[in-house]
Amino acid sequence: MATIKSNRRGFIKSATLIGAGASLIPTAACADEAKNSEKISASALQQPKPKKILILGGTGFIGPNMVKYAKERGHEVTIFSRGNRESEVDGVEHLIGDRNNDLSALEGRKWDVVMDNNTYDYKWVQLSTEKLKDAVDHYIFVSSISAYDLPEESRSDKPVYDQIVDENYNRFKTGPNWKDGDEAPYGLMKAICENIAHEAFPGRTTVVRPGLIIGPGDKTDRWTYWPVRIAEGGEVLAPGNPQHANQVIDQRDLTEWIVRLAENGAMGNFNGVGPASRMSMGQMLGAIWGGVGGDATFTWVDEQFLEEQGVGAWQDMPSWIPGDPLMFCTNQKSIEAGLRFRPLAQTAADTLAWDLNRPEEERNNRRAGLSREREKEVLDAWASGNN
Repeated sequence: MATIKSNRRGFIKSATLIGAGASLIPTAACADEAKNSEKISASALQQPKPKKILILGGTGFIGPNMVKYAKERGHEVTIFSRGNRESEVDGVEHLIGDRNNDLSALEGRKWDVVMDNNTYDYKWVQLSTEKLKDAVDHYIFVSSISAYDLPEESRSDKPVYDQIVDENYNRFKTGPNWKDGDEAPYGLMKAICENIAHEAFPGRTTVVRPGLIIGPGDKTDRWTYWPVRIAEGGEVLAPGNPQHANQVIDQRDLTEWIVRLAENGAMGNFNGVGPASRMSMGQMLGAIWGGVGGDATFTWVDEQFLEEQGVGAWQDMPSWIPGDPLMFCTNQKSIEAGLRFRPLAQTAADTLAWDLNRPEEERNNRRAGLSREREKEVLDAWASGNN
């Protein structure tokens, strides 16, 4: 069984963990998640009316499962990309172009719905909405919770946040000196894209704001690090306060839900985050351990010590932003619109299986997470200071 190693600072106290129900094995929240995953909505069981779907992208991380699921549901699917990668699904029309300057392949065509899930530049959305506003009935834009404008002081050391971010929370806005054509940081860029889509398709736009998207196929290692590391076993460095909230969503749950939103004609803004109920960092690591097995033990190291050691959130310790309300966005509206979640343990097991088949070069040069050598250095330093 995974265990907790105590430390002198008392950062983890057994009574706190027991009282809050946040042990390092799957807990009630994880059980609720599993139970929720079994509640398949009626719309998911029924054979939908076939639609003509255009996917801008379709060959990257979230695209292939979106295409696969749409085909399985009986829809006619067209993808539009630069042609660097072929579709992984048979029977899909593949149009070639460039969202920067060549949308000619879309001319003279009509679709019921477009799914825009490959946007890095708001100018792409300007061009695509202008081209498609009379050719498509419904525009679905995959945005991000990074569009929400939370002040720096909103971060808290408390495990339960005062702020809960719903779909009406303030988003980033352009400043007085900003003009169309200027570059924009990621959060502002996503907010601008949302505005463009709503303006071009008034009453016909769906905006989905995911948090961290995880699962098989994610080459960023922003979450893959944890199933891989925990499966290796031994002493695992676990960051900060295990009670802090964490949100992730399996790319398969996200993309299949987006297809069902298209089927149902659901309009408006939705937070595409999971799981179904509040999940702590401790619960997340416990659920991963439950999925991949092994003899891992967790040593929780407090945030101040990690900062002193130069170990940063997100990049060095993936899927960890301690005290950030963006790790606890509301998703009730999305659940009511049919969003469902498979157990996180299943996601962990599937991600590990996928990772084991990655090219060796990718596995040896991960894009996020501490090296095993660096992790041991920090753990040794922590142990030295607590003896």
